[in-house]
Amino acid sequence: MNNKAHTPPSGSNPAPISPRPTFRDRLRKAMGHSDDLSIQKQINRRTFISFSAFFLLGAAAWKSWFWIKDAAQSDGVQAPLRKGLNINEKILKPTLSPNHLAKTYPTSQAARNVRPNGNIGTHAQGFDPSTWQLEVATLDRGVLTIGIDELKQLPKTEFAFEFKCIEGWSQVSWWGGVKFSDFIHHYGLEREAALTYVGLSTPDDKYYVGIDTPSALHPQTLLCYEMTGQPLPPEHGAPLRLIIPVKYGVKNLKRIGKIFFSNDRPRDYWFERGYDYYCGL
Repeated sequence: MNNKAHTPPSGSNPAPISPRPTFRDRLRKAMGHSDDLSIQKQINRRTFISFSAFFLLGAAAWKSWFWIKDAAQSDGVQAPLRKGLNINEKILKPTLSPNHLAKTYPTSQAARNVRPNGNIGTHAQGFDPSTWQLEVATLDRGVLTIGIDELKQLPKTEFAFEFKCIEGWSQVSWWGGVKFSDFIHHYGLEREAALTYVGLSTPDDKYYVGIDTPSALHPQTLLCYEMTGQPLPPEHGAPLRLIIPVKYGVKNLKRIGKIFFSNDRPRDYWFERGYDYYCGL
């Protein structure tokens, strides 16, 4: 066996090895240019376009901000923002269904120290829960007056769910009371519930909400008199408040004093101050 190394024939030159292309070589090839000056021009051109686009977008955003800020007011907020909120309502309303239920939790997971938020209409001096009566305006029977003990005779429903505030915080809490739909049927308010909206207010009319009737009749909407298995405390709206899991907290009115029904949209405290009317989840 011949172990001698092979030597090329005399007079032959080995083929040169091409160096690997550098990043700049690849960039030139990608851009279709062959000289550094052309590459630099191309980079400068793209940089100019990028900064121009950024400047134009910034100017448009700045102009839009002043256009919105200086726009006429519509129900407590600039008209363009109110229009956006109304569009949100049109999108969300069709998603409401009796089968669309807020997630519930074991009552053992509910907070023991439930956060109160807002006391408008619940801190009137001299208020006596023992003399409280709910006033319900009917279409042809005048005003019904109903005491808390009478409401407690109706079937009780209780559950824990994640109460969500429009400010961004949430808390799992446990509530008990009468389904609003059971309340309607017990007191023969089906004709009233055929109207478009339900209006509710505190006894002193300082806080008030308007709710679309389908949301009020949702199977999880409660006229609530218990929290965490105990009678509702004053800071949470004793003796009776609304719990409506398909809405943000601003619609969960504390200390209900009056209920009425209407085809015209009722006044709503936070809507008048720039918030969404529907407030759906």
